[in-house]
Amino acid sequence: MKLSRRVSWFLLAFGVWSWVIWVTFAKNLWKDGSGLAFDDAGNPTAYFWVHLALAVTSFILGTAVGVIGLRGVRANAGK
Repeated sequence: MKLSRRVSWFLLAFGVWSWVIWVTFAKNLWKDGSGLAFDDAGNPTAYFWVHLALAVTSFILGTAVGVIGLRGVRANAGK
């Protein structure tokens, strides 16, 4: 299957966006001061673990999509 230039660039941009959004989300989750992510003793709560799992999963999937886009951009570069 061959990706068009437009689709390849979109997938690559999505991968970059994923890095920015999910890394920022994970940093903010780690610094959470609202009491949702950490209990009074400073231990992570179920909220923290669920949202960390969501962030890591989304980061991995976004990276995979970005790699597919990068390969498409490289394949279309010579044309």
